[in-house]
Amino acid sequence: MAVELWVWGGFVAFIVAMLLLDLLVLHRRAHVVGIREALAWTAFWIVLAVAFGIGVWLWQGQEKGLEYLTGYVIEKSLSVDNLFVFLLIFSYFSVPKRDEHKVLFWGILGALVFRAIFIFLGVALIERFHWVLYIFGGVLVSTAVRMVVLREREVHPERNPVLRLFRKFVRITPDYSEDKFLVRRNGSWFATPLLVVLLVVETTDIIFAVDSVPAIFAITVDPFIIFTSNAFAILGLRALYFALENALQRLRYLHYGLAAVLAFVGAKIFVSDSYKVPVEYALGVVGIVLLITTVASLQKTRHVARSAKPAPQLPQDVHPHGPQSMKARPDRPREPGGAERTEFSEEK
Repeated sequence: MAVELWVWGGFVAFIVAMLLLDLLVLHRRAHVVGIREALAWTAFWIVLAVAFGIGVWLWQGQEKGLEYLTGYVIEKSLSVDNLFVFLLIFSYFSVPKRDEHKVLFWGILGALVFRAIFIFLGVALIERFHWVLYIFGGVLVSTAVRMVVLREREVHPERNPVLRLFRKFVRITPDYSEDKFLVRRNGSWFATPLLVVLLVVETTDIIFAVDSVPAIFAITVDPFIIFTSNAFAILGLRALYFALENALQRLRYLHYGLAAVLAFVGAKIFVSDSYKVPVEYALGVVGIVLLITTVASLQKTRHVARSAKPAPQLPQDVHPHGPQSMKARPDRPREPGGAERTEFSEEK
């Protein structure tokens, strides 16, 4: 069942309206997002996504409704894996807490655009070359194996070729100037570290999209279902980050669950010509796997959470650094891209 153009237009207009509401009204001034605010917005986006799924069910039938819900659950769970990386990036660059929401806002806006491109390109390829699905299946299975073998994803901003090119041609200030991406000093424009962080977040998300977008093609090739489920999963990502920021390290088995989900949907693609796995079964498998790994993670770390001592309070101008694989030297702050920061001297 083809979706009419006005429906597409209405959905895109809704997304734009929600983003403008967030940018111009709710977060007009930069502030640290508290846990209550984050949980409230997380619940809002989940309820809205489920309500939309019910609407799809009533409009296009049970199968389409289940396809949307399954796609949403898969993309939402995979997006949690991205949160670990965002946390590492923010720690690596010592991003002020008040500015994290702005980076995530524009990063997610870019993610929506790039995901839309990937989705429509993938649908066009599958419609013309059905065997492309098997390539997607291979990508999913290989990603699952890599997640199990490597266990943890590492991000090395200093190796990012886009960032290297950016730093070669654009002058960057050594300090976070309020919450701006660009500043004008002595008649010249300079990028701030905040723009560098946004660039790293965007390029990292593009790489992860190669892993996550093919997963939903195992469920459906309907572009409307794929895009809407992706959109709702991504739109709630900012609030989910702030809601789970302090609990992410407790989800130590989640990557095993995500690997199992990717392996399952990859295998589903390979057997699709001989056996079609019902959508409700696929949703059940995904839900059970994620539930088991989440409960197991929380159960495993419950004693650690209880016995953990609160971290000492740091001055507002001091920011903790990330894990060893992304650790900056404590004696001198990092310049965006990994180099030691040099003092900024204004042009005379």
